[in-house]
Amino acid sequence: MKKTLMAGALLAALVSFGAQADDATATPASNPADNGGWSGSGEFGFASSYGNSRSENANAKLGLSQENDLWRNNFFLNGLRSKGEVEVVDQNGNQVDRLATTANRYDAGASVGYKLDPRSYIVTATRYEHDDFGANLWQGIVSIGYGYIALKTESTELSFEAGPGYKRYRPADATVDVNGVSTREPQDTQSEVVGRGLINYKYRLSSNTAVENTLLVEAGSKNKYYQNDIGLSVSMTRKMALKLGYQVRYNSDVQPGTENTDSLVTTNLVYNF
Repeated sequence: MKKTLMAGALLAALVSFGAQADDATATPASNPADNGGWSGSGEFGFASSYGNSRSENANAKLGLSQENDLWRNNFFLNGLRSKGEVEVVDQNGNQVDRLATTANRYDAGASVGYKLDPRSYIVTATRYEHDDFGANLWQGIVSIGYGYIALKTESTELSFEAGPGYKRYRPADATVDVNGVSTREPQDTQSEVVGRGLINYKYRLSSNTAVENTLLVEAGSKNKYYQNDIGLSVSMTRKMALKLGYQVRYNSDVQPGTENTDSLVTTNLVYNF
């Protein structure tokens, strides 16, 4: 509940800031038409606290996209690392607090779409993720499908993608009891045919404030994976912006003691190019 209230407060603050800064220039950092339709952005966020408790959190994102008369392409690279104070037992059997890694995740992916007409396209997509603390240690997927741009105006864009894919993943290690000692047991790699779906929605609230929501579905007979990313960005200059993001990830098949759902709230500085 506390995280939800904090996210709501940050969201309201960004909307207020966007309304006050609406007279700031909203001209893109570069005109995509001048370079084959390419555009991109980089995000970074960092927070640390010391004193009664210690924590360090950092996340970074890089995205590239291209859209012209023939192609609709997207590439991304994301990273997340977090350290927090945890209670451990030292060599003398005493309970001590130490700064330990609590999140370590990176993922990368690409989609290449060839346009059949201004609204429809054939798309091939691939994605790889590594997560030391997630439901799966790693997962990778390659797919092919059909995409359709249902709506595209100066302020609104809505597109869909759907098709079959092939996925391989290795579930997180299981914790087993061996002679009274908890031991981590590696799991076998799994593979399955999945259905991939993607819904992307963008809406410009004002000349310098925009919201975007992306829903990704990778559903198979063994595991169903859902990921939803929503972000609100407020431009400060032609190239710089502030962005509040909220991500929810769900895996239907997890090891005992592992949560099905992971969520992440980020407040990042964005550089558009």
